Amino acid sequence: MCGRFASFTQTQDLADELAIAEIAEDARLLPPSWNVAPTDPVRIVVERAAKGSDEVTRSVRLARWGLVPSWSKDPSGGARMINARSESLLDKPAFAKPFKVRRCIVLADGYYEWRKLALPATGSKKVPKQPYWIHPAEADVAAFAGLYEFWRNPAASETDPDRWLVSTTVITRPASESMAPIHDRMPFVLPAGAWDEWLDPAVGDASKLLKLDNAPLTTLPVGDAVGSVQNDGPSLIEEDPEPRDPEPVRV
Repeated sequence: MCGRFASFTQTQDLADELAIAEIAEDARLLPPSWNVAPTDPVRIVVERAAKGSDEVTRSVRLARWGLVPSWSKDPSGGARMINARSESLLDKPAFAKPFKVRRCIVLADGYYEWRKLALPATGSKKVPKQPYWIHPAEADVAAFAGLYEFWRNPAASETDPDRWLVSTTVITRPASESMAPIHDRMPFVLPAGAWDEWLDPAVGDASKLLKLDNAPLTTLPVGDAVGSVQNDGPSLIEEDPEPRDPEPVRV
């Protein structure tokens, strides 16, 4: 499960690291966020050829988080498709085709997860949770393996600039041994050596890449403020000085 993440590093600062040739203006202007939530606009890295050209260009575009299949009547169902399970990508019509031809990198700095703790001795049935900030241990960017799709609004005219919606989903996988104490699933964070092959539209079968280990991650218990989408800012990724988790997970 990946339901909240942060994306605050400026795209231009990542351009060299990811060999980005073009940055769409709306992606360049997207403000940083330490609390990205489903249906928010996010930056994705794609490789596509311009119409009428065979030259493939790597660029950064905006997409709405929550994949909307091309055949959907409306985009409302996208909020339920923020994640795609790596084990069943080819079994789901909404993900199978994008996995073959529309893979992307969702740009992030890290993500949040909530660890379920033991019930308190007071008898309360509300399960306490400790939020964690999880981010790359050795790199600046958390390159989430993602898919993207195009949906056309049937009610929009040909001249309507918003007639096309680009949406995306983050691929998740079973948690690694070090992350399992926090949650049983985690986003697939691509190691840098796999970026080129993952993005290459000429690679029709990227199944072998799904077997790669995640890029190394590290953890930090943080405060409850991240639980509200109304909160944003660098303070969300600061360490909780008094975590409710009696044995914080340290990776």
